[in-house]
Amino acid sequence: MPRLSNPLRTSIVAKLVLGYGLLGIASIVAVSAVFYSGTIGVIDQNIDGKIKSQTERLLDKLGDGNRAALKAEVHRLLTDGVDNDREIFELLDEDGVAIAGNLDSWPSVAEAPDLVTATVLRYGRSAPARLYLRPLVQGGVLIVGRDLSEEEAVRAVIWRALLAGACVSLMLTIAGAMLFRRTIEARLGEIRRTAAQIEAGDLSQRIPVTGNDEFALLNHDINRMLDRIELLMEGIRNVSNAIAHDLRTPLSRIRGRLDDALRHEPTVPRLSTAAHDAIDDIDDLIRLFERLLQIAEAESGMRARLFERLDLGRVVADIGEMYEATAEDSGITLTVDAPASLYVDGDRNLLASAVASLLDNAIKYAGRGAVIHVRAGLYQGEASMSVHDNGPGIPDTERDKVTQRFYRVDKSRHLPGNGLGLSIVSATAKAHAGTLVLEDGAPGLVARIVLPLAVN
Repeated sequence: MPRLSNPLRTSIVAKLVLGYGLLGIASIVAVSAVFYSGTIGVIDQNIDGKIKSQTERLLDKLGDGNRAALKAEVHRLLTDGVDNDREIFELLDEDGVAIAGNLDSWPSVAEAPDLVTATVLRYGRSAPARLYLRPLVQGGVLIVGRDLSEEEAVRAVIWRALLAGACVSLMLTIAGAMLFRRTIEARLGEIRRTAAQIEAGDLSQRIPVTGNDEFALLNHDINRMLDRIELLMEGIRNVSNAIAHDLRTPLSRIRGRLDDALRHEPTVPRLSTAAHDAIDDIDDLIRLFERLLQIAEAESGMRARLFERLDLGRVVADIGEMYEATAEDSGITLTVDAPASLYVDGDRNLLASAVASLLDNAIKYAGRGAVIHVRAGLYQGEASMSVHDNGPGIPDTERDKVTQRFYRVDKSRHLPGNGLGLSIVSATAKAHAGTLVLEDGAPGLVARIVLPLAVN
């Protein structure tokens, strides 16, 4: 099978894998963001809330203007032994000079009140801190905060965990994408290999069907299409062989008669007889091609636009009446049972021709003394036209083949005909969304055309 040589070509598998990978990465980022905001974000919010509430409680208890009391309270809080290693307090006067507290350095208080994150010097050690700068009524600033060293350690652990998780997830995403690509390419490879074998001429190849997924359904549909193509190709081969056989005999006969007329004295009676015989044989060939065209026209659906509401019982009754004399001359008893008011949408001429073909076959093969019943009625909830004879019938192994063009049970082709009658009937039934059903008549054969009832 030829391959596309364009180096810029991107297969649909690669596109799917790329999309799958990007979706996986986006999912990892989204999950990481949610996890981070749900941990560090909550911790930061809690710290800010605690700092603010602690500051407000302290000022509410002692008052903004009582600087001496604030100094004493700050000293007490820093020496009470409760969480002193993390709490930060610093009291500044209006000039920014420290009055009490545990900070050696602090950020600018020009934008107070505000919550800031800064690196401060505390007990001679640099540390990250979250600080609330709260101005006082009589001047000065109260700084309340918290050492963030432990939180930063937790933040670093979480970042490492998220990074490790992202790496593992990314590796799994890549592995899953490659597995996905391999699976898709394997399933598509089965289709392409089968297509290459069919292209090479082996129409019997079929795509393996495994599981019940979308690929299995697709493979099943393709196999069904290949079955139909193989059947059509086989039909074309049979048609070609049959046409060659059926044309060779009449053409040879025409040539022989004309040659015989020329070899002898060219009298008017001799030439007239040869011409009439040649015309008869040519008429047979014309009828053969007309029947082929009739099948092609029925299968193409071109006549569907001519469909009309018609009474199927009336069609059957008319054809039965027309064949009564023919049946009587052949020593055959013909009965017609066609009740009225059995309506379908169809082409009257095509359906009448189909019933006539079934009657022709029945009269031809049933033999003298046979009984033929022609009926119209309901069959499994649908409209039906059937011809039932008590002749030899058709063997079970042949019934699926007799609707093929030029197929004849009489392999020797001694009996008149060209094997197109049932092909035309089958094509007519399909053109009307119906089917031709051949059943064992016990004895004989029941040929039944089943059509959908007309919808009111």
